[in-house]
Amino acid sequence: MQEEKILLNATLCFPIKDRKVLLGLKAKKIGQGRWNGYGGGIDGKETPEQSILRELAEEAKIRAFPDFLEKVAIVDFHNNNSDGVAFTCRAHVYFVSKWEGEPQETEEMLKLMWFDKNALPLDEMMPADKEWLPIVLAGKKVIAEAHYGPFQKTLLEKVKLRCVDSFARV
Repeated sequence: MQEEKILLNATLCFPIKDRKVLLGLKAKKIGQGRWNGYGGGIDGKETPEQSILRELAEEAKIRAFPDFLEKVAIVDFHNNNSDGVAFTCRAHVYFVSKWEGEPQETEEMLKLMWFDKNALPLDEMMPADKEWLPIVLAGKKVIAEAHYGPFQKTLLEKVKLRCVDSFARV
């Protein structure tokens, strides 16, 4: 089994077009073999927005624009590695509504598909996604907390959700 990585700050982005959400099948790392949005660790002094723009270019080969990013969630993923190490990764979640280029498969993201936002393959996504993603796709902003076991395969408890008007105080 692949070594577990400790990641403390990350981003996740879902391209949205005509009530559809673009997902890719993760080829490696966290979420391997599951449908997911685009993102990863925030590098150095990057802002979450800069990270999203870089990740979309790397993982989907599209050029997105900051003015078309909408922050929709902050999710704290509490992880328990198989060696007993526990850590929390804060993921800043965005939708992007406009970009240049046609999304392409990459070595990180395979089998790109557009899904109706009300018909996502939730059972084939990360376990916590089925709890918070439909809420943000319905137009709410959320702060969520998910507790995962080793390799982020199982949830250790129910996902905690709180709807917010903004992320100014978070």
